[in-house]
Amino acid sequence: MTLQVKNLTGGYFGNPVLKNVNFNINDGQIVGLIGLNGAGKSTTIKEIIGLLSPFSGEIVIDDITIKSDKTAFRKKIGFIPETPSLYEELTLQEHIELTALAYDIDKDLALERAKPLLATFRLSDKLDWFPINFSKGMKQKVMIICAFLTEPSLYIIDEPFMGLDPLAVVDLTDLMVHMKEQGASILMSTHILSTAEKFCDKFVVMNAGEVVAEGNVPALRDQFGLTEATLDDIYLHLTKTGAAAQ
Repeated sequence: MTLQVKNLTGGYFGNPVLKNVNFNINDGQIVGLIGLNGAGKSTTIKEIIGLLSPFSGEIVIDDITIKSDKTAFRKKIGFIPETPSLYEELTLQEHIELTALAYDIDKDLALERAKPLLATFRLSDKLDWFPINFSKGMKQKVMIICAFLTEPSLYIIDEPFMGLDPLAVVDLTDLMVHMKEQGASILMSTHILSTAEKFCDKFVVMNAGEVVAEGNVPALRDQFGLTEATLDDIYLHLTKTGAAAQ
């Protein structure tokens, strides 16, 4: 078991956004975190990566909690935010080296791991470029490269397809599937449901800070009473009904 979210209640400034959230992600599993805007997806991600502290409940990655070993816990996670966040004064190569330092990876090993990623995302000749030279999509590719070179147990990817061209979307999905085959687990928040439906093993559906359904597409069809529905159909059902599984 890679990730266990147990009875998680949390939010901001004493205001609970999440209410008793429970779900698991097993080794070698890609899980889509879906729901309407304001459902609690981003808050859940912030709780998992340690930007927020739960009011109650527990988050466990490979039997480690952030309380038991903060450094080891954070090294278990490779995080790609929705909005790229780069240091304007650092080149692409320096971002790779900084990531290596943060994860206690030998610099030469990190650069070696980065080579195929740089080739995949067509940035091999951009190592001396600064963020000011990159488009938004290229900045997102830098975030992807830095996260994947750490080879963690758990990847957390928030709206991964935002700003990426169609070829890069294919490259990223292929990369996620490859890492899954290597035993890594992936939690992905996305609204691009037609793409997610093709390769996610299951989905966690959130509404109003609660998990209202969990499972693969056939299981969600059963839970929402929507025979033959696509994931988009289920999402539209959430939009119209406000949400609870039937």
